[in-house]
Amino acid sequence: MSRALIFSAVFAALYAAHEVGDHWPTTYRGAMRKGMRRQDAVAAGLHPHTGPRACAAHVATYTAVGALFLAVTVWRTGLDLSAARAVAALSVSALTHYWADRRYTLAWLCDRLAFIGKDVHYRLGAPRPGHQDNPTLGTGAFHLDQSFHIFWLFIAALIAA
Repeated sequence: MSRALIFSAVFAALYAAHEVGDHWPTTYRGAMRKGMRRQDAVAAGLHPHTGPRACAAHVATYTAVGALFLAVTVWRTGLDLSAARAVAALSVSALTHYWADRRYTLAWLCDRLAFIGKDVHYRLGAPRPGHQDNPTLGTGAFHLDQSFHIFWLFIAALIAA
């Protein structure tokens, strides 16, 4: 079986799994807390590890959806994907997903890319500090988050192939 075919099938499966797994299994509360830093959790009267725990739970369900989509793809298509390559691809996806979804990490990266305007792009459409006057999924942070994830799905599919 060609590497190109394996890459294509894995990327399609992981992309579809991403669209489902990044949004549907996650609760609103989990989504709001996964980027919470320790000091913000403590200030809100929560455990200091609330953010990392919420993000880990999100990534666990996200990765389970990815594993399910890959397993179904292998089962229905006869794709010759080794378990080791599947685990490696899912691991890259999970680790990079966790890193980005802690939020301040992706904001940090965008701040480092200020010379091309990514700092401004990241904050595009965000509510004003202290206000909830723009509750939307259409922010620059959301779009940069999603494109970051898709980039790593591409890398994961290359690893699988």
